[in-house]
Amino acid sequence: MPRKNDTGTTTGTHRTRTTHRRRLLRREVPGTVGLLADAGDFAAMCGYRSFAFDHPADYADYLHDVDGLLRSLAAQGIHTSVALFDPEEYAEFCGETGLDPDTAGTRARFTAELAGSGALLPYAGQTIDELVPLLVDEAVRQATWEYATGVLAEVGQCADCGEDIGHASFDRAADALKRLVAGAGPGHHHFVCSIPTEAQQLVAVLHADTTDGDPDTPPRIEGREGLDFVTVLAAGLALGGPGGLVVRTTGEGRRDRVHGWRLDRGRLTALSAAAVFNAYCTDADTGDPVAPESGVEYCPGYEVDAPGPHH
Repeated sequence: MPRKNDTGTTTGTHRTRTTHRRRLLRREVPGTVGLLADAGDFAAMCGYRSFAFDHPADYADYLHDVDGLLRSLAAQGIHTSVALFDPEEYAEFCGETGLDPDTAGTRARFTAELAGSGALLPYAGQTIDELVPLLVDEAVRQATWEYATGVLAEVGQCADCGEDIGHASFDRAADALKRLVAGAGPGHHHFVCSIPTEAQQLVAVLHADTTDGDPDTPPRIEGREGLDFVTVLAAGLALGGPGGLVVRTTGEGRRDRVHGWRLDRGRLTALSAAAVFNAYCTDADTGDPVAPESGVEYCPGYEVDAPGPHH
């Protein structure tokens, strides 16, 4: 017979209720799984004795087990995010904090840090084969945005008027995006902005949908693509170097249309139809001509940059 406490409450029943409530509360505690996105990173972690795997050839088994772990957590109703676990960043983290890298606790702490600052994707039942490239893309997107943001923060002030060049460039890029979308007309628009820098090639992609209806209706843009695109374009304007921007528009019952611009000395300059054709029909790596796509109209760019920037 269950023992009763001084208040007459059945101890066994109390424990059962407490356990049940804790299980319910556990569902409200999010979790983060650090994922090694390639065999090289996995091999690096196999060098730690406390790591669950010790053979670099077992990467496929590792992915299978991570997939099972994610599914198990989802089945328990636990919201889980997946972070990109970089062994080099992990080693730096351990060096800075003085923590022993060869413990599960340190790896867990590093993964928790990633949840606040690293590339992160919510797990929504994706297969591991889908999840890995998505996570890598997210890491590249975040690194690109961080670098472009750093460019804007460090570019300084205009020597003539004292205006903050980074802030002004961001405002110009935001205005240019509005003109880009408006000028492209109705349809689905695929924008690509590419800016070469000393450290890396900055590339931002934006998808926007506009309709034939009310012109005041804002375009539909997914997630934070708009912020990323404007930041990269602003970095190109602020640096004043070369760069390029293209948009491809598709619409039902219409031919695809392609427009293009180049960045030159801090301005977006519209390309001619011939220049757009040449850009699309030339292999970027070899310089060899590429056959034009059927059903695609190569169009000149249109005015999108405000006149008169002096920095």
